[in-house]
Amino acid sequence: MPTVQDLIERLESEAAADAGPETTPDVGIIMGSDSDLPVMEGAYEALDELGFAEQTDFDDAPDARFTYESYVVSAHRTPELMYAYGETATERGLDVIVAGAGGKSADLPNMTASIAYPVPVIGVPVQEKSVDSVIGMPTGAPIVAVDAGKSYNAALSAAQVLGREHDAVAERLVDLHDEQKTGVADVSTALHDLGIDGFRDR
Repeated sequence: MPTVQDLIERLESEAAADAGPETTPDVGIIMGSDSDLPVMEGAYEALDELGFAEQTDFDDAPDARFTYESYVVSAHRTPELMYAYGETATERGLDVIVAGAGGKSADLPNMTASIAYPVPVIGVPVQEKSVDSVIGMPTGAPIVAVDAGKSYNAALSAAQVLGREHDAVAERLVDLHDEQKTGVADVSTALHDLGIDGFRDR
């Protein structure tokens, strides 16, 4: 069974590998517990829809230009792992991190933002009671945050960061937005033309 120290050594080894950006994960998804996964799955969904691939082996990147990885990193139970993740983010090729945590002391997003700076971190409060903790950063230690549970939006924001440098990502964002607009038009037309009863029965 792997230990926290094993994971730290893995991250440090990857940081020392000096791998090129075409083979390293662009987006990191981290969460305080696997119990946060049902909320954080929205981030995976958004990135998948944008054509990102999940990278599960640092040394064997998938056949996709843009990728993401994910880890469980607890700010309170494994602070040393949180520090290692944040401190190695740049060297491991990450351009942006999506970090989710729940509870009243949801410290993972803002602590990671502090440690990984200047890598941008987008915080996801997993619960409503986590919002104040996630957004409560002092001046000079920035974090971007979405509303409680909105990990899908957090991943879109991560892609927007990448889209400023990579036209392919920006184009995928525009295409996805156009698809979503078309979906609204389809639903609106059906509701109007079928009426409420017909719309419910379709």
